[in-house]
Amino acid sequence: MATLPQLIEEDITEIDSVMDELLDKSDASIALLLDKGGFLITKTGPHQQYDTVTLAALSAASFAATQMIATLVSENNFSTVYQQGDQHSILVLNVDEFSLLAVIFGQQSSVGAVKYYAEPCVKRIAKQMVKAQNRAPQEGLDLSMANVADPSSLFRAKKGGK
Repeated sequence: MATLPQLIEEDITEIDSVMDELLDKSDASIALLLDKGGFLITKTGPHQQYDTVTLAALSAASFAATQMIATLVSENNFSTVYQQGDQHSILVLNVDEFSLLAVIFGQQSSVGAVKYYAEPCVKRIAKQMVKAQNRAPQEGLDLSMANVADPSSLFRAKKGGK
């Protein structure tokens, strides 16, 4: 089973910067990076009003269901899931074999604009994930196997730090 690369502060800082840029350009509200198991990796934007952990889990489940639908209609892959609401909508995009990007946006933003600005964002996040994977190819994480009571084994000091 593929595992999420070991991410360090440098990776998260770069990914957050890319997601902030997406929010600025698209006028979206929040962006979430999650693994395909539904675990939240990082988030940007004013996310305090949302239960981002549950949003991550449900977004991943929705994406997985859409992938199964793609198989049933003889499609190799659906790369996005779009859910439209009266006030808020969500677009979930495939980043790589490990992760998804979920973008929540209000009615002031169009799905076309969000998708347009999200595409290069997804590529940049995927590039950072490859960089992380190449840094430590044998140190991937399967977040579903993490000990949530004691997650200390998941965290490391800064690169070059203590």
